[in-house]
Amino acid sequence: MKINKTLLCIGAASAVTLSTHSIANETEVQDMSDPLAVYTVAGLGYTDKGLNLKFGQTYDTGNETTMGMNVLEVKGFAGEALGWNGRGADDSIDSIRFRNYSVDLLKGRGTQVDVDLGFTDIGTQGTASYSFIQALPKMGPVNLYPLAGVGVAFGAPLDGSGEGAAQAQDRWDLHGTFYVAGLYGKLDITDNIWFNYNPMYTGTMSGSDAFKNYGMEGKDSVFLHEAALSYQINPRTNVRYFANWTERTNYADGDHRIEVNYQF
Repeated sequence: MKINKTLLCIGAASAVTLSTHSIANETEVQDMSDPLAVYTVAGLGYTDKGLNLKFGQTYDTGNETTMGMNVLEVKGFAGEALGWNGRGADDSIDSIRFRNYSVDLLKGRGTQVDVDLGFTDIGTQGTASYSFIQALPKMGPVNLYPLAGVGVAFGAPLDGSGEGAAQAQDRWDLHGTFYVAGLYGKLDITDNIWFNYNPMYTGTMSGSDAFKNYGMEGKDSVFLHEAALSYQINPRTNVRYFANWTERTNYADGDHRIEVNYQF
């Protein structure tokens, strides 16, 4: 049984963006190459499946040693008109993603809540996960940030019993639970150029037979890859190229996007 890849959207591409260097004033310009830097940001992405919009807003956690950020993304609209490789099936939105980040600035430890809703040919499918990330001591030009978390998958029935618009609107199932473990890696190439590689391994833990056996790209687990090459145009603006693929989807057939981000 083939399960839609939407079930794989569990945050493998989203580093906790909260700074561990100092307890900074929110009006200060933050280092946008730091996977643990928090700032208010707007982004526009051009992808093989259409356009993405992103907005991130910092907030006061009420604690001087912690910082927080909410990020909302709308992905894959105008795909038929603007996508490439013929992968944008239509101009409607492919998915919506909400993330909440918080970090202990003294310990270099962050948490992430990640909720992703995908609008697929088998109805709406979603995941919600909670994970921890820890900054390790810097090793020359390399930073590593191990991550571990758990989540739940939900949405229209995976067995086809919810096919049809009326049924899909009336019924959502809790498909099951999953784990995720991996790390975010950053390599400084120059003062303005850096490279990220973020491998993640995720697998099912419990749930329906369809989810446990096929919920991770047709099997019970999958190894995910993300690579990004970034250039800092100025202290507030960068441009980034992302590629996402898996052990069963090669690089060329994976997801690709070019993203411009501006820090307010």
